[in-house]
Amino acid sequence: MSTTPASPRVLNDQQRSAHIREVVMARGNELRQRYPVLNHQDAIGAGILVFALVGMAGSALLYLNDQIAWWACLLLNAFFASLTHELEHDLIHSMYFRKRKVPHNLMMALVWMARPSTINPWVRRHLHLNHHKVSGTETDLEERAITNGEPWGLARLLMVGDNVMSSLIRMGRAKSWAQKRSILWRTLKVYAPLALLNWGTWYLFLGFHAIDTLAWALNAPIAWSAGTLEAMSLVNIAVVALVGPNVLRTFCLHFVSSNMHYYGDVEPGNVIQQTQVLNPWWMWPLQAFCFNFGSTHAIHHFVVKEPFYIRQMTAPVAHRVMREMGVRFNDFGTFARANRWSPKQEAAAQSAQPTLG
Repeated sequence: MSTTPASPRVLNDQQRSAHIREVVMARGNELRQRYPVLNHQDAIGAGILVFALVGMAGSALLYLNDQIAWWACLLLNAFFASLTHELEHDLIHSMYFRKRKVPHNLMMALVWMARPSTINPWVRRHLHLNHHKVSGTETDLEERAITNGEPWGLARLLMVGDNVMSSLIRMGRAKSWAQKRSILWRTLKVYAPLALLNWGTWYLFLGFHAIDTLAWALNAPIAWSAGTLEAMSLVNIAVVALVGPNVLRTFCLHFVSSNMHYYGDVEPGNVIQQTQVLNPWWMWPLQAFCFNFGSTHAIHHFVVKEPFYIRQMTAPVAHRVMREMGVRFNDFGTFARANRWSPKQEAAAQSAQPTLG
């Protein structure tokens, strides 16, 4: 099958995008014909969810029974949780049980519980569908919320892996009390209740151990009460089994996603300019906990209705035609120019401070 009907130089970006979609969709259809099991999309999605949840529970039980180390449990559950993120993304696009509300919403609830660091998935659906309409612009709230378009520095480093810290920094930047209250109210509304419990547990864990470590370093250990130590034992278990894996997963996903999407000077509706393929070898530790997002998510912008496991299978063909049609691969300059498409925008990007008001 030929992948270039004409020289890319004589095609405009809309024609290039259409050609990419045609080739990738044809490859997906070919795979479904070759492997008929792929046509059972609802069952596959439900099966992956069961696998991820059983994996997380099994890993936690092994840790509680001292059969694996805490760090092994944390890494395993970060990986399993990354599967549930991909499922949530597919559910947002109604790829599983589209006409059956009960199993569809049950899957939405379960993937949320597996990733309590995130916003309400029913709220995220509106943000994400809007992201596809206005990707790379100021009104793309989903990507801006995870630091797309921010100049790199300490603030972005803190914001990229901590959703609550991101909101606090944006509140500090807001120019009026009305804006500050709006950001606070929106944060409480979209993160209640799971994310507030998740990040509250994380801060409690960090605060307790920081104080305890400092006290020991000053040779003045604190005699914690039995009740406090018992409560912190439960907090420690929660952090190893669920909270910590999602902190790691969140950092990896947000770092990769915010840097593979462009911001600020993209042509509205031009899919070629919305994303790049970001898959250098040194990013594999990050990709492992966001299910190869940097390598495959750009495919989704061209072919929206393919589930994540199909994107993994079509990636070799998709990458070839995307490269031929001018999609960027591993444009590391985006780190220096705060995700702007054009290198000429670097100076402006360094002074830009988009605020999620």
